[in-house]
Formats: sequence, structure tokens, C-alpha cells
Amino acid sequence: MAQVLVTGGAGFVGAHLTARFLGMGHRVLCVDNFLTGSRANLTEYLSDDRLEVIEHDVTAPFTWPESIDVVVHLASPASPRDYLRFPIETLGAGSLGTFHLLDAAVSAGARFVMASTSEVYGDPAVHPQPETYWGNVNPIGPRSVYDEAKRFSEAMTTAYRRHRDADAGIVRIFNCFGPKMRTHDGRAVPTFIRQALAGEPLTVAGDGSQTRSLCYVDDIVEGIARFTESGHGGPVNLGNPDEVSMLELAEEIIAITGSTSSVEFVERPADDPERRLPDIAVARNALGWEPKVTRAEGLARAIEWFRNHP
Repeated sequence: MAQVLVTGGAGFVGAHLTARFLGMGHRVLCVDNFLTGSRANLTEYLSDDRLEVIEHDVTAPFTWPESIDVVVHLASPASPRDYLRFPIETLGAGSLGTFHLLDAAVSAGARFVMASTSEVYGDPAVHPQPETYWGNVNPIGPRSVYDEAKRFSEAMTTAYRRHRDADAGIVRIFNCFGPKMRTHDGRAVPTFIRQALAGEPLTVAGDGSQTRSLCYVDDIVEGIARFTESGHGGPVNLGNPDEVSMLELAEEIIAITGSTSSVEFVERPADDPERRLPDIAVARNALGWEPKVTRAEGLARAIEWFRNHP
């Protein structure tokens, strides 16, 4: 039984990953400052004595348990609405937070996993995006507080691996969705589902032709778990190589919910990527991983969860 430290463990992906590690028989230390995470995401696991929840901001120094075997760094606002509301906090989590956690991992001899993002590719000029692509990021644009925080985190993780012999690696998560997302976090899937269930117009940015690849959360946490055990340095893309436009996504959600909602086109945000699609050859070859849950099945599960958690 390993002891796993998960930062951002009360967030959307973090709570699912916490559940996955508990299911594997591990002890989990969940660290979260609850800026965007919620204790409610962990309610069903709080009675498990293998879970400890600590309220703490990773940008501040902290004495970590010496017996840590694995550190997974997820702490950061992740939706555009959140990181635009909390730009300094987002940059801090990716810089000071990563520094503190890498030091803790090295001191404990623990495996360190940096949860990065497809946002490091910016508005990509290469399609689909392999890990070798350096990206097309506006370093002073509104999204830069998240993009550059994650890019800096990757650089620091790589430096510790090269120069301090850290067992450290990077996963890049593409557009994850599923239960426990907040209905008003601003991302397309929860926004469209909330609007469809309320019979409101689904607000599609621009003309809706921009694309994303949506990966169900169970598949993402399975990929992270495999990466954690692999010793691989990464970066490794984790996402679904199934591209969908935002207009198509809105229409699919209307159909699955049986909603009478229409589509309403709204202004597109600055620096909104035109296309986003992962090349997952590395994940297939190195981890034996690829997504199993189809978009239709994942949306049906997410919609059912939102119906029961209005």
C-alpha cells in the first residue's frame, strides 16, 4: 500500500483520482485550498480512514509526511472562467506550488507526476498535436496565466528530472469531462448540459466551428494511474482522438437530454483555440492506454449526474 499525495484533490479530476487511488488500496493525502475545489466532491470517501484531507495552499511552505511514495500535482484553477478570476493564484500554483512539491518529492524519494494540459499547445498550428510540438501560445494574452503556468511547471519538472535525479514526469490532459464538474465553471460541457436541462438556449461561441476532443474522466484517471506506475518521464498526451465541433457538441447534448433548447451564438473569447486534438501514440505504446468511453456514453453519464445534482 502506497501513500499518495494529491494536490487539488477536492477538484473535479482530483476527486476522481483520489477515488481511483483508494480503490487501488492506497492511502491518500488530499491537499486543497478549496479555491475552486469542494469537500462535497469527497463526501462519499470521508469515512475511509485511508483518506486524509488537509486544507492548504501549495504556494505556501508545508511540512509533508516523510513517507510519501507518490505526488500528483493537480492544484490549479482549470476552467477559463476560474483562471481569469484568479490569475495570480493560478500562476502561483504552477510556479511556487510546483517548486514546493518537487522538493517534497525529491526529499521523500517519491514519484512526482505533473498534471499539465493541452493548453501548453495554445492555438496549435500542428494538427493533431504530438508531444514533440512546442505550441503556439500568446505569452501575454488573457489565457497566458494558465498556459504559461503549466509550461513553467513542465520546465521545472524536466529540470528536476535532469539535474536532481527526480523520478518526475508530465501528463498533458485534454478536455476532460464527467460527473462532479461544477455547473457554472464556464466549460462547454457543463454549460451546455445546464442550459439544455433548463430549456435555455445553448450559448455557442463564435460560429461553433472550433473543435475539441472530449475525454471522459474515468479514462483520464486511468491514464494518470498507469503513468504514475510507469516511471515514464513524459510528456504524455491523455485525451480522446475524436474531434468534435462546439456546434456539433451542443446539438448532441440537446438530442441526448431531449431538450427543446435552441442554439444561440455569442462572442468568441480572445485566444480561443481553433482546433484541439491529441496524438496519443505515446500513451498507447508506453502505457497501453487509450480511452474506452465513447463521447455519447460519457455525455449520457454526465447528463444523468447533472439531473441528480442540479
